[in-house]
Amino acid sequence: MALRGQTLRLLRTQLSHTWQQSRAQSVAVLGAPFSRGQKRRGVEHGPKVIRDAGLMDRLSCLDYTVHDFGDLSFHHLEKDEPYMDVKFPRTVGAANKMLSGAVSRAVGAGHTLVMLGGDHSLAIGSVAGHAQQCPDLCLIWVDAHADVNTPMTSPSGNLHGQPVAFMLKELQDKMPDIPGFSWTKPFLSSRDLVYIGLRDVDPGEHHILKNLGIQYFTMRDIDRLGIQRVMEVTLDHLLARKQRPIHLSFDIDAFDPSLAPATGTPVNGGLTYREGIYVTEEIHNTGLLSVMDLVEVNPVLGASPEAVEATASLAVDVIASSLGQTREGAPAVIDEIPPVKDDTEQLRL
Repeated sequence: MALRGQTLRLLRTQLSHTWQQSRAQSVAVLGAPFSRGQKRRGVEHGPKVIRDAGLMDRLSCLDYTVHDFGDLSFHHLEKDEPYMDVKFPRTVGAANKMLSGAVSRAVGAGHTLVMLGGDHSLAIGSVAGHAQQCPDLCLIWVDAHADVNTPMTSPSGNLHGQPVAFMLKELQDKMPDIPGFSWTKPFLSSRDLVYIGLRDVDPGEHHILKNLGIQYFTMRDIDRLGIQRVMEVTLDHLLARKQRPIHLSFDIDAFDPSLAPATGTPVNGGLTYREGIYVTEEIHNTGLLSVMDLVEVNPVLGASPEAVEATASLAVDVIASSLGQTREGAPAVIDEIPPVKDDTEQLRL
């Protein structure tokens, strides 16, 4: 089994080389300061605190040209009544339509894109915009929650718990025509999705995961299998048939709340630092990461400035490791070790 895993990883590396070479070595960062997909204000400040935690400096140390596209400017409708208990449908729909266009343009220009949220309802637009350019993409969803409720199964009506349902072709007949979302249609097959880190799944979501045969790993699975095996199965499941772009949608609440306390829906028993960074390192090693979301950092919910700083710094670590920073560091590349200068030369200096 170990030999087979090594062979598959080598094959993925070889086959992804051509795809890597076809893309410009540039990273674009796009902020999406938006909070109407859930009830807690403050998550709209996530992009700022992640940048303030040193994101751009960290990325500049990696082997990319880095572009900061700034933040999108969203408009909140004054009258946006609930539809079937779905809250702020028109506002969320319009924000995601705007984000979808921005993501599509960035990917079309050859950038690897980092989208800073904002709440996780933004993944509707982020993944949809990515799919406009890369219709064969696959999706890795790292989260404590499955976020695949339909309006009929959602206990809260908050759209940050429903984004995946908008994407899946298999749920098309289960989704009503929600105001604000006429611009998007389902584009993802259930076999092209893997969840990592689940530990708070609603009954309707559990039914969907089982009924559609979606590949997922709960925290119990991670405890049982180990994170290395989880990533081997994840990447084999998504990439064994063919190499294609990866969209990584990473909710900071995938981590244990002791590591990421400044978030809206923390759940005990989450990923350790080492597990979360291993996930992103393995995704980077495929050479196929095309777009990533980092969402749900909420500085208003931090109990102290230190809690906010810890959460934002963790977000920076996740993004940097997705883009190639290793736990050995990311030093500048040198061609050779400088020779020792003799005493005469030292005196001249």
